[in-house]
Amino acid sequence: MSDSFAVTKTNRVRQLKDKADYDTDTVHSILDAGIVAHVAFVQDGEPVVVPMIYGREGNTIYLHGARKARVIRLLEQTDRACMNVTLLDGIVYARSVFNSSMNYRSVTVFGAPILVEGSAAKLEAMRHISEHTMPGRWDEVRESHEKEVKMTGVITLEIESASAKISAGLPDDEAEDYDIPIWAGVLPVTTTVGTKIDDDRLLPDVAASEIVLAMQDRTL
Repeated sequence: MSDSFAVTKTNRVRQLKDKADYDTDTVHSILDAGIVAHVAFVQDGEPVVVPMIYGREGNTIYLHGARKARVIRLLEQTDRACMNVTLLDGIVYARSVFNSSMNYRSVTVFGAPILVEGSAAKLEAMRHISEHTMPGRWDEVRESHEKEVKMTGVITLEIESASAKISAGLPDDEAEDYDIPIWAGVLPVTTTVGTKIDDDRLLPDVAASEIVLAMQDRTL
């Protein structure tokens, strides 16, 4: 595997080029830190964007939905799709609206969506998606019923092309604006898993596992 994705007309970052990164590890690390992807494709000449949960193995993205869901059926029928994952890290307060911005990590990937067929392949794909969202949970819960597997649609999206864009740091104001007596800086933004809420139909003496407890109060 190459250490970086080739820069092409498709994945080239055109605005704020200094924030672009095509490094494979950087792209993978941002994908691994996210939870929800927005998947875009064209249906009957019209653009469509759908939020989906996902998992990753190497350069393969697994996307999950109901087998009869519109998005799964449409992705099955198209030969190109684009996916974006963006993590917001902070709101940058500059001394002007023009220079105010966001700190973020973002990845956009391009590839051909393919429907996963067969129970074994779908289960393996579903395991990657589950482990991405709820690490360790796959081995704790009951096995999936065959009808559940059949009702689930999984699409693979091989990353053919990708780019990352990262913005970090303090405001970058105009030289003369630093003399303006107004506060400037960054308000960090984090996504944090909260404290568990027990199901009201838990069996007596059933407690959350260490795997679940480890996710509490975790910053994503």
